[in-house]
Amino acid sequence: MHSWTDTLRFAFQPVVNLTTGGVAGLEILARPETGDVLAEARRDPELDGQLAVLAFRAAARKETLLPLYVNVFAATLGDLGGLTPLHDAVRAAGRLPWEVTIDIGPPYTHVPQQALLEAVDALRDQGFRISADGVGDGDVPLRLLTDMSPELVKLDASLLARPAAIGSMRALCEQLGALVCVEGVETELQCAAAREAGAQLAQGELFAPPARLPAAEVYVPPRSTGLAVTPRSGPSVREFVRPAALLPATASAGQVRALLTGSPDVSGVLLVDMYGVPVRSVHRSRFLLSMSGRYGHALYADRPAAKLGDPPRTVGVDATAWEVLDVVADGGRDRTSDDVAVVDRFGRCVGVVRLADLVRALAENRVEEAAGLNPLTRLPGSDAITGEVDQRIADGRRFALSWLDVDHFKQVNDGAGFAAGDELIRSVGRALQHVATDSTRVGHIGGDDFLVLADPEGLNPLAASVLDAPWSAGGRAITLSLATVLCEPGSVTDHRQAASCLAPLKKAAKSLRGASWVLGRAGLPGHEILRGAEAAPAAGCAVAEPGRG
Repeated sequence: MHSWTDTLRFAFQPVVNLTTGGVAGLEILARPETGDVLAEARRDPELDGQLAVLAFRAAARKETLLPLYVNVFAATLGDLGGLTPLHDAVRAAGRLPWEVTIDIGPPYTHVPQQALLEAVDALRDQGFRISADGVGDGDVPLRLLTDMSPELVKLDASLLARPAAIGSMRALCEQLGALVCVEGVETELQCAAAREAGAQLAQGELFAPPARLPAAEVYVPPRSTGLAVTPRSGPSVREFVRPAALLPATASAGQVRALLTGSPDVSGVLLVDMYGVPVRSVHRSRFLLSMSGRYGHALYADRPAAKLGDPPRTVGVDATAWEVLDVVADGGRDRTSDDVAVVDRFGRCVGVVRLADLVRALAENRVEEAAGLNPLTRLPGSDAITGEVDQRIADGRRFALSWLDVDHFKQVNDGAGFAAGDELIRSVGRALQHVATDSTRVGHIGGDDFLVLADPEGLNPLAASVLDAPWSAGGRAITLSLATVLCEPGSVTDHRQAASCLAPLKKAAKSLRGASWVLGRAGLPGHEILRGAEAAPAAGCAVAEPGRG
């Protein structure tokens, strides 16, 4: 008698790291030749649990070293309370539970939330990682999502048409310590949108379709040459994590050699204890050199591989790329090419980063950043500021966006010459940079126009530094105009709306005499005049704006 498993096959779709272009893992997808076993599994938790075990075993037969993503319905976990048979299968195959991520998918309707959360806790205790699947297209409650605190959140590609929604999810994921993955990416435009939205991972037909064999290579479109806004602390190490080749700390040198010779793309092996904590790091070249020497195989093959390893170099998942470089710099010169292990808050290895990836990305950021700098002041242009505005909006932060310019600048150039005008602009730029704090961003958007993004608490010293200074060019006294819009959380949806609120304030500031400062609040009418005096009309004439260009 035929079983339903006889006609069941599995396909593998890679999950791609958008920064390194490498494969971060494989999602295992059930592909029944007849019937709809997934529909049955949605109604039958026991069947769904069996599918998870079969999916893992199918991947284990392919002998892939990549991390695996196993799909399970939320109702299954709520009913079964965990996946003990899957844990047993993982251990029996010689894999480690933290190399497997449980993709929890909708529907969530009618699933007892407390039972689901207890099941998630049980899976974590066993070492599995958790992914929330179908977010944006499914019915996962937001509160449940935060209570689950997954390591990965998978968003439907349809959300790419709603940047504010993706930005909000990215902000939430940063608070949860989760990565963002966009599913169903089919075009290069969608890939670019996913990158721009801050997604670290993606999967879809564009990179590689589901296939019976795990993909050896994937297509990842090159990153555009537009300005990349990099926080001063540097990009997160999460963007550069590659899968790690892991073996138990008790592995023999022969086992390590077999893994390395069978996987030419593996640069090293991490030996981990029973909890997944790295204890030794085995570098590919140094290890194979020792094994290939005279009597090397006879001496080491059956001995513990740990004797040919080094203490592991580790960083936390919240580290920046610059912190990784510090770790590399502190080590010996002979270990500069070693992988650095990335560990979670329990010390368990979640992957490795390679120095070449970091150096390349940081160099590209520097080149792109330099290309966007104003050649006169060496300050970034408007793209850098507006990108940061959108990030603060997504984070729900309160901020102040200010516009500053020189009064009658054309007359300065005409009367004192372009050289004097250029030196004045450079001086203003230096003054703004001097008073800027870590949370202040200063941009030069061309001519005599500057944009300043700051926390509201830093406005007064910033304004005083430029408005109270005695500016002059060619012996002529110069004044500046400043317009500021305060944006409370929820008052604006993006940088365009913030700029729209700023425009009438700029006009109001230019209508005042002397050094001026006008302050308004997004979404509220009117403004305050903090500096400057209103122009007095000439006798018998209507009031006219002086038009200080």
